Amino acid sequence: MRWPIFLYRQSESPSPLVICLFVGLTTSLMAQSAETGVLTGKVTDSSGAAVANATVTATSLDTGQMRSTTTRADGSYRFDGLKKGSFRLKIEAPGFTTLETSSVQVDSTEMAVLDAKLQTAERTSSPPAPTMQESLPAAPSSSKTEPSLSDLGFSPEQTQANPKEQALLDKRTRMLRIHQRMGLITTIPLITTLALSVNAGGKSTSNADRTAHLVMGAITGDLYGITAYYAIRAPRIKGTKTKGPIKFHKTMAWIHGPGMILTPILGALAYDQKSNGEKVHGIASAHGPVAIVTAGAFGAALLSVSLKF
Repeated sequence: MRWPIFLYRQSESPSPLVICLFVGLTTSLMAQSAETGVLTGKVTDSSGAAVANATVTATSLDTGQMRSTTTRADGSYRFDGLKKGSFRLKIEAPGFTTLETSSVQVDSTEMAVLDAKLQTAERTSSPPAPTMQESLPAAPSSSKTEPSLSDLGFSPEQTQANPKEQALLDKRTRMLRIHQRMGLITTIPLITTLALSVNAGGKSTSNADRTAHLVMGAITGDLYGITAYYAIRAPRIKGTKTKGPIKFHKTMAWIHGPGMILTPILGALAYDQKSNGEKVHGIASAHGPVAIVTAGAFGAALLSVSLKF
């Protein structure tokens, strides 16, 4: 803006208009300088040498406004016309760690001076960037073979299949599966035989009741014999140990096995005595208790492999 120039003679007094303009301009400049200040300083390294071309950023904590400048060859910097208040300085330079000051106060009465000393950034040796082939850990390599089982510590005897043992294992599994199914089937005539035993004894028992009981007992014994055959004839695998429910199942077999042999024999003796009109006596009288113990052991053995406990 160009101010008008008023010409007057030296002997003449300045006009009132000139005096008003001069007073107004002076008042405006004084008001403007009262609201701003100057921030300056010098940036050096740890040895005291000047750091040139460092970026210095001043951020007003009151308004959030930012101003940036760079240091000169002697490391000095200067901010003119900063609005008075608190500022945060951030100084950055290549090869040095970034330095930030918490707060510096700028006012209009005196120049704010803040010198800074930068520390050299530590250089860490980083490994070379992996190539595309190295960055793919699962990528196959044409020059390397995959690790074998022997590389993992397995002996040839452990890694090679044994067809004979595998065949025995398959046969044992198949026969034991049949053994389990036949055991379930055997429970049907076994329960029926126990139910018919109620009418098979006593003075009023007819021959038909005794015969039905005898026939169902014989069927139970035959099915039990088939069931036991598949368990006994199943191939044994060396090195295997019996434990848990299977061990209990085999223990019960030592009870219901002899019982299944003894029960029909005692039943036949009792049948002949009853058919001849005699009262069941002698060893034949143990037919009932032996049958009950045998049935109980057989049921426990069946439950041991059917329920998890």
